[in-house]
Amino acid sequence: MCGITGYIGKSEAVPIIIEGLKRLEYRGYDSSGVAVIDRQRIWLQKKEGRLACLEETLNGYPRASLGIGHTRWATHGVPSDANAHPHTDCRGEIAVVHNGIIENFARLRKWLQENGHVFTSETDTEVLAHLVEHYYQGSLEEAVRLALQQVEGSYALAVICAREPDKIVAVRNQSPLVVGVGDGEYYLASDIPAILNRTKQVYLLEDGEMVVLTEDGVNITNGRGQQVAKDIFSVTWDAEAAEKGGHPHFMIKEILEQPRALRETLRGRIRDDRVEFSEVDLDCLLDGVEKIFITACGTAYHAGMVGKQVIERLARIPVEVDIASEFRYRDILWGENSLLVVISQSGETADTLAALREAKRRGIRVLAVTNVVGSSVAREADSVLYTWAGPEIAVASTKAYSTQLLLMYLLGIYLAQRRNTVPPEVTGALVRGLAMIADKVETVLQQAGTIERIAENYAGTQSTFFLGRGLDYAVALEGALKLKEISYVHAEAYAAGELKHGTLALIEKGVPVIALVTQDELEDKMMSNIKEVKARGAVVIGLGKEGRGELKQEADELIVLPDEDPFLTPILTVVPLQLFAYYMAVKRGCDVDKPRNLAKSVTVE
Repeated sequence: MCGITGYIGKSEAVPIIIEGLKRLEYRGYDSSGVAVIDRQRIWLQKKEGRLACLEETLNGYPRASLGIGHTRWATHGVPSDANAHPHTDCRGEIAVVHNGIIENFARLRKWLQENGHVFTSETDTEVLAHLVEHYYQGSLEEAVRLALQQVEGSYALAVICAREPDKIVAVRNQSPLVVGVGDGEYYLASDIPAILNRTKQVYLLEDGEMVVLTEDGVNITNGRGQQVAKDIFSVTWDAEAAEKGGHPHFMIKEILEQPRALRETLRGRIRDDRVEFSEVDLDCLLDGVEKIFITACGTAYHAGMVGKQVIERLARIPVEVDIASEFRYRDILWGENSLLVVISQSGETADTLAALREAKRRGIRVLAVTNVVGSSVAREADSVLYTWAGPEIAVASTKAYSTQLLLMYLLGIYLAQRRNTVPPEVTGALVRGLAMIADKVETVLQQAGTIERIAENYAGTQSTFFLGRGLDYAVALEGALKLKEISYVHAEAYAAGELKHGTLALIEKGVPVIALVTQDELEDKMMSNIKEVKARGAVVIGLGKEGRGELKQEADELIVLPDEDPFLTPILTVVPLQLFAYYMAVKRGCDVDKPRNLAKSVTVE
């Protein structure tokens, strides 16, 4: 997944495609490629690395006026020339670029191989090229339509065929795709910035819609092949705003992308109320595990803290979680049947990588959770579970964290299934809850206006405190980290039961205290803690589920969460804390996406 561009018109396609891909570089990628139709044959060039590496290979490119291009953020298969898009069929007559994930690609690949198709990459996308080849009978549109009837997953794809050198066929399903309309020429892109310097008149495709681009115009049909009449959307953003989807910052864009990221991470991993990790073989890795160590840094460490409670409660396996910069220097009491789980958004975090390597040196099995295919963590672990969050540009992690949380739940449920430690109806209910969690995150995001107003009220504060118990405490730590790293407001999170052990000395009149109250069995104790800080003049911003009358009465400000199993609420609770930190930073005039002194990936100790 990452960036798609396409062009058909009277100009040379290759420079226009490369120009569009450059405008999508902000999304992050590991390889790129371009395919054009020249004299009824496909000319293809693709290369691992930056676009500059691809451009070095383009000397003497054909002066074709139709083509497609892609920048790849690896999902299936490591970054390489072979795995870069576009992908072609056996004859090299069909070329495909694709964003998204084909869930059933392994079954389709096996079936196609049994029917004589030869694959040259590790990707799920190559399946699409061979499927279109399999169904091609003279109509590219019909072949694409028949091929997609076999596909499960998400996709934005563009297809060209040497036998029909005058058209591009593209389809969207749960992954963005737009069509630009110029003067006798037409553009295709996964995001508006790619074509904004060429045209501001675009069609925004909806899920299930197919578009056929020719020099004569644009034809859009729905999943039943019926023509769709669409209004042209006139883009009013400038180029910089367009990169952020019209949002002022990448961070808010990525906060709002969390429902999609959660759905992508869940996709293909649940079936019939059970968790399945069909993309990896975890059985050998997990057999006989008697103790689990989780290590990570920063935000990922907070995801690990939730993971500890999830795994222990469901799978009944003891878990230790530690900060990687401390863990790597401990004298770890490894057991023969230990498992190390490392969590890293980038897969290059220096301390986490060092802990992984020490575990491997001692013969300990390692499972990685990361967002980047081909990263050092992914390559060196025994097995890896990917968070399909997509590229995360803002330094402060948001969608990567929520997808890490989701994987911790999936791993805990999977272990419980294998070990029969809880009844199937319990894990089944949790799986059904996770299936709906993205919808509930969307509900939370609808309160952004309320949270912005609260942030405006307290933007002048210099110190805040976060309180929670159990799972809420782990989320409180993440909320405090977000606030301090982008708004520069001093923020500390405490297990609420520790108030009397020193923290109360810091509570004074007007100090904001963000109190998380989502764990039913701990609600009474949390309310006692809230009353303690209120009695000393604190201003309480409460987060709780609908129907919490006492919290509504005691809190000065209230953020209401949708009703949910308390066990799953961390995925919901963190969202308003992210929004609160974001709006606090905006109101204080901070550089939200690039906070001072911080980097996205910490690759040195």
